[in-house]
Amino acid sequence: MLLGLLCALGSAVCFGTASVFQAVAARRAASADDSAGVDPRLVMRAVRQGWYVLGLTLDGAGFLLELVALRSVPIYAVGAALAASLAVTAVVASWMLKVSLGRAEWGAVLVVCLGLGLLAAASGAEGHGTGGPALRWGTLGAAALVLVAGLAAARLPARARSAALGLGAGLGFGVVTVAVRLIPDFGITDLLTNPATYAVLLGGGTAFLLLTTALQHGSVTVATAGMVIGETIGPALVGVLALGDRTRDGLAGLAIAGYALAVVGALALARFGEGGAEPHPRDTGASATSEDTGGTGGTGGTGGTGGGTSA
Repeated sequence: MLLGLLCALGSAVCFGTASVFQAVAARRAASADDSAGVDPRLVMRAVRQGWYVLGLTLDGAGFLLELVALRSVPIYAVGAALAASLAVTAVVASWMLKVSLGRAEWGAVLVVCLGLGLLAAASGAEGHGTGGPALRWGTLGAAALVLVAGLAAARLPARARSAALGLGAGLGFGVVTVAVRLIPDFGITDLLTNPATYAVLLGGGTAFLLLTTALQHGSVTVATAGMVIGETIGPALVGVLALGDRTRDGLAGLAIAGYALAVVGALALARFGEGGAEPHPRDTGASATSEDTGGTGGTGGTGGTGGGTSA
């Protein structure tokens, strides 16, 4: 149990730090000629950046830690920890990208930490359910639906596009979280014959592509808020209702309070979802909205600070 919680927190540190590194590369990879749709070439250009590769390495380490955590603690605890990675992003961004955190942001970081502490105290062992064939095929179907819906969402007007793509990315990550619990054995034959294995691949790839597109073409705050909602609530419900996740006896209320605090605190830090804050118009001399400054081609987010931190 303790090892699982530590791994969940470790994955949050890896993911949160990776966001800062990827922020520098993702903004540099953006092109004025990019279309509004989902374009894998955006990812290919980003991968050529050293910061992005370093970020991907941390993402890989974070995913391995998440796998370990999901084998020993409930999905709701892992989901809350992953949402808390935004607190890590905010703190690292304040140091590396010289992004200023106000009292509200530091307060949100403390709220996240408090929520995780309450959740750790109330969490029970993970449920022993591994799901039946219907649930395993259901996760694969859900991953496919997220991909189709994401491709359609990329064509929405700018204001709706960021939220829809961010939510789609969160749902994709949520599919991965649930699907990992539906793989009881990592033997080659079992992996190849389990639909949940392909749900992990399709859901993770879709989420990565949708989030990259959302962050390069829209508001960081809106996209990240949608992602946090998509990757936490659904998987937690599946864990409790279908996989037997429970809290310690008599501490369900404390677990719910801790979960809510962690998610609300993460939402308050959503503007740090790509490793940096969107500038206030007063700081840029412009009167742009968050949608205008959140794009990757302009002055928003880490676009201005990224160049200064690169080699």
